[in-house]
Amino acid sequence: MKKLLLALLCAALCLPAAFAEDGSITFFAMDTVMSVRADEADETLLHQCETEIEALEARLSVTRETSEISALNRERAAELSPDTEALLSYALRMCEETDGALDITLYPIIRAWGFTTNEFRVPAPEELEALLPLVDYTRVECANGSAALPDGVMIDLGSVAKGLASDVLADLLRNGDCSSGLIDLGGNLYCVGAKPDGSFWRVGVRDPRMEENYCAVVQLADQAVVTSGQYERYFMDDDGTVYGHIFDPKSGRPVQNAMQSVTVIGNSGLECDALSTALFVMGRQNACAFLQEHTDVEAILIEDDTFYVTKGLKNRFQPAGDLAGADVNWIEREGA
Repeated sequence: MKKLLLALLCAALCLPAAFAEDGSITFFAMDTVMSVRADEADETLLHQCETEIEALEARLSVTRETSEISALNRERAAELSPDTEALLSYALRMCEETDGALDITLYPIIRAWGFTTNEFRVPAPEELEALLPLVDYTRVECANGSAALPDGVMIDLGSVAKGLASDVLADLLRNGDCSSGLIDLGGNLYCVGAKPDGSFWRVGVRDPRMEENYCAVVQLADQAVVTSGQYERYFMDDDGTVYGHIFDPKSGRPVQNAMQSVTVIGNSGLECDALSTALFVMGRQNACAFLQEHTDVEAILIEDDTFYVTKGLKNRFQPAGDLAGADVNWIEREGA
């Protein structure tokens, strides 16, 4: 499994930016293959999309030594550009709003498991016990153009960076007079406007048991859709135990609940990105309770091959594939 993941990563790293005649560009950034398609966009605008992503990654990458986040983790205090400060402040608010289900200070734990280097390992219990006190977003200070961290605490904005990137590219296309486009940042989608013929985009929700298949279809226009699941990135130890990349901030271990995947749909890719991770960590019962109170997004939860879907999607959601006949439980919400 380790060799397979490394081979796929190396292959992707060799992928050059490619502009296609259908009005699309494909490139590799933020550890994933990305594509942007817009019939009304010219090659210059699409290459500008790639440039914007490269600039974001240069500022936000936790593994790039020259980034603002790396400087903060290394120096314990650093000045931040206005955009980076705004993102960090937003991420901290989402950590608080989700009661720590999202925690951007998990980086020491993630690094210990090898997910930043692809040198995967299972840390000893005593190692995790020593690292867990460093996981506490409330200890991060961010104000007046700078941020500070206590000794040992490190942050990673990977849980929100692609969501921000999708919002940035959507605005770039709109400002470039593109009324219809599709942004795919590897699990983070943004449908700009409707399809060129005016109909809804039909977005497939990946089957968490079989990555090449879809288990549902949702219709949307001018919205972001982000899916999180342990199938996205994982490794397997010699005993065949699978360890996913979404971590429980309380235990320092990969989340182990019955949730198979979480898809969040809304106007902000940034919000959808943050919540898809947080809702997965919460588990189905707490996630449904959260969604009953937060009506600005829609969501599709899959647990034990059963769908739990916010009622706002009732006319736009349809099970498909091997789960075409699966039960759908509608999440009721006041005022929605």
